[in-house]
Amino acid sequence: MTFPYFVPLGPWQVHPHVFFETLAYLVGAQLFWFLRRHWGDPLQGSSRLPVVAGAILGAGLGAKLLHVATLLPVLSTVGWGAVLGGKSVLGALLGGHVGVEVAKAQIHEPRRTGDLFVVPLLVGMLLGRIGCFLTGLADGTHGGPTTLPWGVDFGDGIPRHPAQLYEALVLSVFLLAALWLRRRLAREGDLWRLFLGAYSFWRLLIDAVKPYPRMLGLNAIQWAAMLALILLIWERNREHRPETPHA
Repeated sequence: MTFPYFVPLGPWQVHPHVFFETLAYLVGAQLFWFLRRHWGDPLQGSSRLPVVAGAILGAGLGAKLLHVATLLPVLSTVGWGAVLGGKSVLGALLGGHVGVEVAKAQIHEPRRTGDLFVVPLLVGMLLGRIGCFLTGLADGTHGGPTTLPWGVDFGDGIPRHPAQLYEALVLSVFLLAALWLRRRLAREGDLWRLFLGAYSFWRLLIDAVKPYPRMLGLNAIQWAAMLALILLIWERNREHRPETPHA
């Protein structure tokens, strides 16, 4: 196989990143509305719209900011095109989480609302990682050099960790776990926070094999993953903290 592997589509050869990213958005959106109809939605239509808007805006901003933070230390090597042209999946998830919380605060919505997003996001991310793998070195999501037998030569003669395939496998496990846990978790919102925490922990691990610049031993994505885990623990402790009785 040569990289990038262009997807044959009738008379066209479509770039794998474009093909699978578009497919991820389309399938994820359709799956969200399908599950909303069949699983139900804790929010009324008037509340769901600003929450979705907050998620989209926050995800877009977070995806760009974390990608910039990851590559900015090597700007002189990779150039502004690489720094400004990409997106971070973890940044999108964290930005979406914050955007939803801000939107809910604005409309005074107390209910936890993320569970409905988990399965569509997992399916979309899984498709996206396939596109990342088929894109090869240009995508920048591969791992570092390895001597393991499953190392992949993306075209420069150096076997590397196929980190995209590692993540696709982990996301498949997360997807099966989410479908099994959906009706077994006690409270609304637990599935979303479990997903966000598990994915953040995964990125903390897998990004150790990626050749991103490091600050104090970790790259920007790993630092963001650690902050996400701290945020989730803080949110959970805040919700379980007993109210102080008034005098």
